Amino acid sequence: MRAFISILSVLLCLQLNSFAQYPAPALIPQPVEMKTGKATDNFTIANQRTQVFISDSSLRPSAEFFINFVKKHYFLELTLTTLADANRKNVINLIQESPASMALAKTPDNPERYKLDVLNVAVTIRSPSPAGVFYGIQTLIQLLPPSAKPLPLQAKAVSITDYPRFAYRGMHLDVSRHFFNVDFVKKYIDYLAMHKLNYFHWHLTDDHGWRIEIKKYPRLTTVGAWRDGSIIGLYPGKGNDGIRHGGYYTQAEVKEVIKYAADRYITIIPEIEMPGHSMAVLAAYPELSTTPKLPKKVAETWGIFNKFNNVLLPSEQTFNFMEDVLTEVMALFPSPYIHIGGDECSKIWWKQSAFSQQLIKEKGLKDENGLQSYFIHRIEKFVNSKGKTIIGWDEILDGGLAPNAIVMSWRGEKGGIAAAKQKHKVIMTPENFMYFNHSQFLKEDSLTASRYVPLANVYNYEPVPAILTSAEAKYIWGAQGNLWTEYITNPANVEYMLFPRLDALSEVLWSPKSKRSFPDFQKRLKQQLRRYDFMGIRYSKKYAL
Repeated sequence: MRAFISILSVLLCLQLNSFAQYPAPALIPQPVEMKTGKATDNFTIANQRTQVFISDSSLRPSAEFFINFVKKHYFLELTLTTLADANRKNVINLIQESPASMALAKTPDNPERYKLDVLNVAVTIRSPSPAGVFYGIQTLIQLLPPSAKPLPLQAKAVSITDYPRFAYRGMHLDVSRHFFNVDFVKKYIDYLAMHKLNYFHWHLTDDHGWRIEIKKYPRLTTVGAWRDGSIIGLYPGKGNDGIRHGGYYTQAEVKEVIKYAADRYITIIPEIEMPGHSMAVLAAYPELSTTPKLPKKVAETWGIFNKFNNVLLPSEQTFNFMEDVLTEVMALFPSPYIHIGGDECSKIWWKQSAFSQQLIKEKGLKDENGLQSYFIHRIEKFVNSKGKTIIGWDEILDGGLAPNAIVMSWRGEKGGIAAAKQKHKVIMTPENFMYFNHSQFLKEDSLTASRYVPLANVYNYEPVPAILTSAEAKYIWGAQGNLWTEYITNPANVEYMLFPRLDALSEVLWSPKSKRSFPDFQKRLKQQLRRYDFMGIRYSKKYAL
């Protein structure tokens, strides 16, 4: 195999010397470095005759992803081979190389880097990791025409060296406000994979529904997964529709989705909200609330309202319950990270709770913010004991940040800046740039949350605040887009709100800052929108004007 790779490298070097700067393909995200060849250098994909070679069994998911994509959209059957042959023509080579070999090719030391060369006789994607090869596949797909005709199918000739700017490139989906089935969650994961994102933040629990099976506490899904109605229209709404809504994922389904994401090199981070956003829990187990004798129900209106949104009582019974829940969740998800929420806790309930006030005194806490910090510290200690790390919204800074916590900064950048200065990892997701549930246009085609987050705002966002020193800036792990679903009721709505802001997000997180240009992005986006038409992906036609 080493001899084959060496021969292949020599042949590539000889052929790539003829590359010049012809018109570049419209790629999103923009690669680090790209040289283009002539149309005569394009690679032709031929039905059954084109083979996909993998140098290692770990590359099979990437090969199968490409083979299945070509079959689904271009109706061509490619064959997979593990037999090395330097003389083979019309082949797509997927090769995992040693980091030392990649260093000799003058590619930077980034585990997700890849080198893609398209010539008329062969396509070669090389990387030190299976993930890097997979990202090369996503680029190769964009080199194909966004149409099944005319044939023959050709990939444009290029030589690309590429790697991501940020290690964390995330997208979120709220399935509590509105539930989406497994098939659509898989499709959503495919969308993230297409854009070279590597983390999927799965918001599984909230006031409006509990969406994951917990075997020890079945009422979480028999009761907590269902609400008896939802408000009509924008909050405060025009009444209640009275339609029962809900659903949940069995543990078997969760495992299925995790495997699907792993084959696309995406880590799923589950979110289990606490100590606020817990009405679905309290509807099922009211004894965990500050008012255990009062009946509770799963929330039917959006937002946080002190009158209705009770919170978890910080009792030993509650901590035992949450540890049991997290034990099952952590056994399911291989992710080293567990998101525990920590945001928008209505502390008025703790102020009115004799138990909570006594606990504040016993623990020598300053106030209810200190009690929240105590709660998060307790949970973090348990999660850390299982070898995992917690992520929380920036409210976990209130009262003192847990020692090993990662902060997701949503209320602007202030929380992220504070966490970075305390040497904690930060994921930037400020609402005015990264919340895709807000409207894309001043006049929207459908009901959305009330703020305005146009495509340009997403694209022009810079995740590393200028106020940070170079040493502090290293704690900015990356950024994430969020999609909350109060007003997003079906898959078509999800796609409409996601695209093409997801394209902008991908370029912010992947491409070098120096290469980003919104006018140039808009030009390249036209080709991407044609691809979405080809793939049947919904987006606002205002972008096509």
